[in-house]
Amino acid sequence: MIDKIKKLVSLCNASVNIEINPHRDYYQTIEQYLYNEHKNGGNDGEMEHLDVLPGMIEADTMVRIQFYPTTPVGFYVVYHHDIEKALDECIEIAEQYK
Repeated sequence: MIDKIKKLVSLCNASVNIEINPHRDYYQTIEQYLYNEHKNGGNDGEMEHLDVLPGMIEADTMVRIQFYPTTPVGFYVVYHHDIEKALDECIEIAEQYK
């Protein structure tokens, strides 16, 4: 896993932020946390398209990786219940910019 983190960091021109279970900091369910995050970010409805949501709910585990592959302005956010799979997805996206 450390090698995947190092690879993602090397592919990004700005930061990489990895959070695990941030919903628990607010005593919220995963659904509540994501709803509030998307609502506050002006992205209502995106949660409906999150295909990993059922797995996250079942495992009660949320991995959230936010990364900036090109500039400190444009970023991606990947959600998953499996950190290895989340890192793989991030690397796949970031490699498109190299």
